[in-house]
Amino acid sequence: MLVLPGGLPGADYLNQDSRIQALIRSMTASGKYMAAICAAPRVFATAGILKGRRATSFPGALDGFSMVGVIYEASPVVIDGKLITSRSPGTAMDFSLTLIELLVGKAKRDSVEQALQRPAL
Repeated sequence: MLVLPGGLPGADYLNQDSRIQALIRSMTASGKYMAAICAAPRVFATAGILKGRRATSFPGALDGFSMVGVIYEASPVVIDGKLITSRSPGTAMDFSLTLIELLVGKAKRDSVEQALQRPAL
């Protein structure tokens, strides 16, 4: 799994790095999980792996990419196959728990979440 952290200017640096772009395309072709949060989903859009796929990001981070087929959703976490995106620092806990569940199962996610003592909503 490749997980890209969000924030600026870090996401912009990742976006401009040809090695990162090549790694993203290679891992996608190999069927690996790919995840990004906050502004980092734009790196996936630039790599061309969001075409026709559902994704989320920090508001505005994917502006302009709908013309290349990104299907934007304003959800905290969006899973489209092996592609996972999340909106912001405020959704980081949900993002992390989703990754745990995908990689090691719901029982592990539940035990980690219980230990966090998150309030029920």
